[in-house]
Amino acid sequence: MATPASPRPSIVMSRLDYDRIEAMIEGANERGVDTAALEAEITRAEVVEPAQMPGDVISMNSTARFLDENSGEERELTLVYPRDANGEPGRVSILAPVGSALLGLRVGQSIDWPMSGNRHINLRVLSIKYQPEAAGELHR
Repeated sequence: MATPASPRPSIVMSRLDYDRIEAMIEGANERGVDTAALEAEITRAEVVEPAQMPGDVISMNSTARFLDENSGEERELTLVYPRDANGEPGRVSILAPVGSALLGLRVGQSIDWPMSGNRHINLRVLSIKYQPEAAGELHR
């Protein structure tokens, strides 16, 4: 994997998301799915209780608007678990490279993320339209 051009920003995760993602990684590894990038992301995360989750952070099932700073394209995506990535436009699995990249980022943060084919994308979080914790869904 190529080294990003800039250091990765700090990230925040809820304890609920952390525990669920850890369990999902174990199952994915048993099926031979490569989870190295996601494991690296959650390892460096600051883990907080769901009620303490800042409202400007992308958590699981959050819908966020972001900018691809390389192309200038804006997108709105909902970060979901693999079982919920049912092919609907705008839903991205946490196991997808862009999903792993967005988890835990705050509005205004950006991240340089390696993609297939020796490409990189630079994503900047513009806004969060919906976050379960901010909506009071602490045990979803």
